[in-house]
Parts: sequence; structure tokens; C-alpha cells
Amino acid sequence: MSADVVAKAGTFDCRKAFAETLTELARTDRRIVAVCNDSVGSSNLTGFAAEFPDRLVNVGIAEQAMVGVAAGLANGGFVPFVCAASPFLTGRALEQIKADAAYSYYPIVLCGMSPGMAYGELGPTHHSIEDLAWTRAIADLTVMVPADPAQTRAAVRWAADAGRPVFLRIGRFPVPEVTPAGSTFDGGATQQLRDGGDVTLVATGTMVSRALEAAELLAGEGVQARVLNVATLKPLDPEPLLRAAAETGRIVTVEEAVVQGGLGGAVAEIVVQGRPVPMRILGVTGFAPTGNAAFLLDHFGLNAAGIAAAARELVA
Repeated sequence: MSADVVAKAGTFDCRKAFAETLTELARTDRRIVAVCNDSVGSSNLTGFAAEFPDRLVNVGIAEQAMVGVAAGLANGGFVPFVCAASPFLTGRALEQIKADAAYSYYPIVLCGMSPGMAYGELGPTHHSIEDLAWTRAIADLTVMVPADPAQTRAAVRWAADAGRPVFLRIGRFPVPEVTPAGSTFDGGATQQLRDGGDVTLVATGTMVSRALEAAELLAGEGVQARVLNVATLKPLDPEPLLRAAAETGRIVTVEEAVVQGGLGGAVAEIVVQGRPVPMRILGVTGFAPTGNAAFLLDHFGLNAAGIAAAARELVA
């Protein structure tokens, strides 16, 4: 699927679902505050700011101070949602995320907005492709990547009551709804969206809908692909992965992030110790070039055709 950064019919910007849910929760929970780095518009916090002007702290372009301020608020009994473009939140404030949020074990929700290659035309400085590897390495930090608006809403609600530090990766790239009606969200379970016995496609975030499209392509060739949606990378639920390894014998992982240390690495750590099977890890290799998001995803084979091709290699 060669997608467009402008939402097409049936696709949605998860930042909108995030902001609507945060505002809804704030109406009944006075502990909830937002902290941002001069990113009220890009974090979709305009409505929150209008309704709760005294509960939005805009520190300006000072990401390290932003996380430090959030830690102070958390120490005072608040639940801060820290909202900033993911490359700057995780890149500039990683020490504060580690020490002030995770080590201190404060209930801070670190919201990495517009991650992956959503800011494509702004180039490598704005690509947030290392954030999953960085945050996965920090002890006591839950890492979540919802796949669609429904899962985004559920993740925001869960994080608000979790009582622990959470990194929440909120996509800007328009995606379709993939969460089945009536699904529950317990903060850690991996969700199976499609059954299959020939190969397993494990995806997260913006890549889940593309993995489902790849499964459709493969089905047309007689290859039945199981599709797993990993919304929580850390802690990662091992049971569905080990079951998939045993039952399908092949795994392809796909993420809008570097191939080192993110979803692929997390899955490999579990599989190699419990049920080793052939794997392909799809993602970004090296620094991503400058170009629109659709071009960049296609450039790295992060589309239905690329995912299907990797699965085809394993099945062959």
C-alpha cells in the first residue's frame, strides 16, 4: 500500500483520538495535566488548552525541562501527559526519561507524537526511528504503540490509571481501524487479528494495517498468514509469539523503526530462547533519507508488497 500522508476515506489520525480521550478524562480527573514543548498545535492540544488553561504547562522548546517539570507535578500528586514530537522527547530528554520518570517510578505518560517517519520532508533530524530501541532499554518503563484510534483511546485510559511511567507512541500517519469491535485492552496482551498456519506477521503501530493487507495478498497465493498486533512492546506478551512459532514455524516482524532493538529484537529475544524459528525483521536500516512519509515507507519495503515478499521467502 503506497499511502498518502493526507487521511483517505476510512483512515484516521491517532493524535485526534488521543487528544479527545485526554480531554474527556480530564473532565472527571483533576490529577490529569498536560505538559508540552511549544507543541500545542502539533500535539492536538488546542481543545485541551481551551477547556483547561490552568492544567496545560508549555515550557517552550526545552524538552529536558519538560520531563523534569512533569516529574515535579507527578511528585505533587498529578498525572502528567508529556506531549512532544517523538524525536525530540526521546532524543533530547532521554536522561530525564530514565532518571526522573522511570527510576523515580512516577506516573508520567510520555507521549511521543508523530513518530517514525511522519515528518518525512523534514529529514533525518525529525525521523523518530530509534525511540523504540531507546525506551525499551530503560527499566520500569512500559512501551506502548497503539495501532488505530480505538486502541489509542484504550491505551490513554489505561496509562492514566496505570500508576507507573509509560511511553506512548502516538502516530500521525493516517491508519484504518483494525481493532475488532468489543475488544478489551488490558495494557499488555498481544492481539491476534487473523489466523493462519504458514507464517506469522507480527506488526506494531502503523504497520498493523499493512500486515493485514500483506496477509490478503498471500492468501491469494494460497499462503495463510497469521497476523499479530503488538500494542505493548514492553512488557511483551510471550505466549502468543511462542504459540505462533510452534504452529507456523516462521515469523516476520515489521515496524516503522530501526531494525535494531525494537519490535524485531524483542520478538527475537523471546523466540530464540523458547522456540527458535526462521525470522525476517523488517524496518528502517540506517538513516532514512528525506522525502514524504509514503515514499519513505515504500523505500524500506514497509508496505503490503514488501511484507508479503519477506513472508514468501520464508515459506519458500
